[in-house]
Amino acid sequence: MTIQYKKVSDSETTITELMIPSYANFGGKVHGGILLSLMDKVAYVAASKHCGGYCVTVAVEGVAFLSPIEVGELVSLKASVNYVGNTTMIVGIRVEALNPKTGVVNHTNSCYFTMAAKNELGALEQVPGLILEKNEQVLRFLEGMQIKKFSKEKRELLKADNFGENFKELLVHEKCKLLNIS
Repeated sequence: MTIQYKKVSDSETTITELMIPSYANFGGKVHGGILLSLMDKVAYVAASKHCGGYCVTVAVEGVAFLSPIEVGELVSLKASVNYVGNTTMIVGIRVEALNPKTGVVNHTNSCYFTMAAKNELGALEQVPGLILEKNEQVLRFLEGMQIKKFSKEKRELLKADNFGENFKELLVHEKCKLLNIS
């Protein structure tokens, strides 16, 4: 079977949406869940453009809300496939908010979504390789390799059996109480 390759530019996607009052949280700023939903949407579009089919979200890495977004701002989510494995892709997303009154653009966050390609039966499907044409794309691919590695290491570290029977010693200086735990 011949491996197909696609350019990073083939997956590049931008979604822009006006932040409306119904998106506001109790503090009057745009709710983080709204932004996560939009990020998931743009990650899906970029990944499906790359693989030519259906994709699902596997993991979300590095979501940090750097600054609040105001109602009335235009939020642009810029995404592209940065890294590909066998059946998964890491999509990088940059979120920017434009205040249309002042013209000020604010970078509100960047994050990474790992997306898996699926066929019509729901089984994992191989994704095309990635053609890297710019130094920035090479750096993003290398970052994707590290994200994949760190994600795997994190899953291993968080397995319950890694804490052992002396878990109480780990909690001595933490802000918690153990009740009825042997």
